[in-house]
Amino acid sequence: MIVGLTGGIGSGKSTVARAFGERGIGWVDADDVAREVVAPGEPALADIRDRFGDRVITDDCSLDRAALRQIIFDAPEERHWLEQLTHPIIRERLVATLHCLQSGTSPYALLVSPLLFESGQAALVERAIVVDVPTDMQLSRTLQRDGVSEANVRAILKAQMSREARLAKADDIIDNSRDIAHMQQQVARLDRAYRARLSP
Repeated sequence: MIVGLTGGIGSGKSTVARAFGERGIGWVDADDVAREVVAPGEPALADIRDRFGDRVITDDCSLDRAALRQIIFDAPEERHWLEQLTHPIIRERLVATLHCLQSGTSPYALLVSPLLFESGQAALVERAIVVDVPTDMQLSRTLQRDGVSEANVRAILKAQMSREARLAKADDIIDNSRDIAHMQQQVARLDRAYRARLSP
């Protein structure tokens, strides 16, 4: 079984994934794979450089993610072009990694993705967990963590699926607005439920 784990920016998806990992569950993060496919030497990075030029390339020949983010949030058609380029590559690598996890010792695998529903990756999962926090908490956590402008965070929030729409698509919800112990209790409950579903 593959379980999707999603949530808006600043919701704490990685923290929740690590809590599942501590219970022996293997997981792959679509954000990590998205960074891998635009690493130096990858064909996708060459395509991005051809389209946007050296303004999106750092001195060490890697992708300047902040510069690219600024371009695509100012121009929706450029974001669409980037998604058309990278999403199929990301999906292919996610599927390969999930296949490896399924053949290992983990009773089920987690696909952690901020764009689980928007990218079509939900088709890969049997259940979807939404990590939920209030929008003002998303904003404050992201500002504290990433050191970006409030306008930039609001643009990301606007580009992502709304909180209400995401919750409507959830099979399971983890409220991550309280302390870590509360989150871990919810993870433990879901882990028991998923293992029970897999028992003969």
